[in-house]
Amino acid sequence: MKKVDIIRLEKSEEGTFGVLRLDGRVQCVTLEPPDRDNRVGKSCIPAGTYACRRVDSPTFGPTFEVADVPGRTAILFHQGNVARDTHGCILLGSRFGRLGSERGVLDSRSAFREFLSDCADAQTFQFTINE
Repeated sequence: MKKVDIIRLEKSEEGTFGVLRLDGRVQCVTLEPPDRDNRVGKSCIPAGTYACRRVDSPTFGPTFEVADVPGRTAILFHQGNVARDTHGCILLGSRFGRLGSERGVLDSRSAFREFLSDCADAQTFQFTINE
């Protein structure tokens, strides 16, 4: 079974920035919403270990959902660049950068595609978020 983890590097009002590793190897960078006490659609999820499962999102297509987050559902890995794109989910990017005046992740489409390709044989995986 694949193991995916995020090491959070920075939490601020601009977002929660981190690095995602797949089976111990750095895969990409991440952006989650700021920490707002696990509020639905507005906050990063609490640090911890979760199960993820493959889903077909009506909005984002094939992806993975983080399951069993207390009080939350539909937390997905998907494309996007800045905190307002997260909708309470986890954005993947190739590098950190700026879009206009906003900090975020860049080259999200290619990072997301590579993540899905590297997880092509997985229906589920263990997911850990470390502060």
